[in-house]
Amino acid sequence: MQKQFDLFQAAALMGRKGGLSTSPAKQEAARANGPLGGRPVIANLNPDGVSIAGCTIIYAPKGQAGEYSALATNPYRGCGHKCAYCYVPDVLRMSREDFDAGATPRPNFLGLLQADARKYQAAGVTEQVMLSFTTDPFNPFDVSLTRPTIETIKAHGMAFCTLTKGGSRALPFLDLFRPDRDAFASTLTSLDDAFSLKWERGAALPGDRIATLRRFRDAGIFTWVSLEPTLDTDSSLAIISATHQFVDLYKVGRANYLPMTNTTDWKTYTHRVIDLCHRLGVKHYIKQDLQPFLPVGYPNPRRVPQHH
Repeated sequence: MQKQFDLFQAAALMGRKGGLSTSPAKQEAARANGPLGGRPVIANLNPDGVSIAGCTIIYAPKGQAGEYSALATNPYRGCGHKCAYCYVPDVLRMSREDFDAGATPRPNFLGLLQADARKYQAAGVTEQVMLSFTTDPFNPFDVSLTRPTIETIKAHGMAFCTLTKGGSRALPFLDLFRPDRDAFASTLTSLDDAFSLKWERGAALPGDRIATLRRFRDAGIFTWVSLEPTLDTDSSLAIISATHQFVDLYKVGRANYLPMTNTTDWKTYTHRVIDLCHRLGVKHYIKQDLQPFLPVGYPNPRRVPQHH
């Protein structure tokens, strides 16, 4: 108890900036309290065992998003890839026109991220943080927050994963990825450029996304592909066949909110996916909306290590 009093007293003597004195007590207080001095960071884990109570910048995704990552953050508002199937504008209560117009940095994002990251570090959380669910870290407009966001996450002891349709726009950031901690992922819906231009007008073309996956994999980075939404079942199967040599994991879902998929035979599709993955020897996760069609007892772990 006396030690805690000494730390608070030293922090008060240092002032809010702190950390400049060579006094052992003051240096210990600076290490305990972080660069701002003052009271120690309080971090209480939520019942999920990974997210921190009160944190909203680094958060635990819910529902279908939660199947992809235990933690996530979204540096931008809007995207600019103009995906016709995207449901995020409704979630954010943005008009599709504004959402598609481009990505803009969230106000004071880096300061708020720093505050959350300190709490995660204090709690000893080292999980991957995904960028992003409601935007794209490698969008066509503004990526000014992407590098400092990743650097902040890394500086506080956590790993990261990026999920993107940005293709080669991610390559200038390759230096940030660590083979033993981080992952690179891309969403693919087709191998056909014309199909992609119809559904994902602002996204990188499929060939560019695939070439970028190969570049990251060649650099030793864990790669995975989101096969969601599935707009055409044959196209998703063709993607697996074309990319399995440099993709470590496939996460497979269906398409929701689209009338065109109401007649899709999802059971047959699920069986074709798992048969193909077994034949090629590739890891895969079947998302909850397709799990009713899995054979009884089929091994389908929700979380696997996403690093080498």
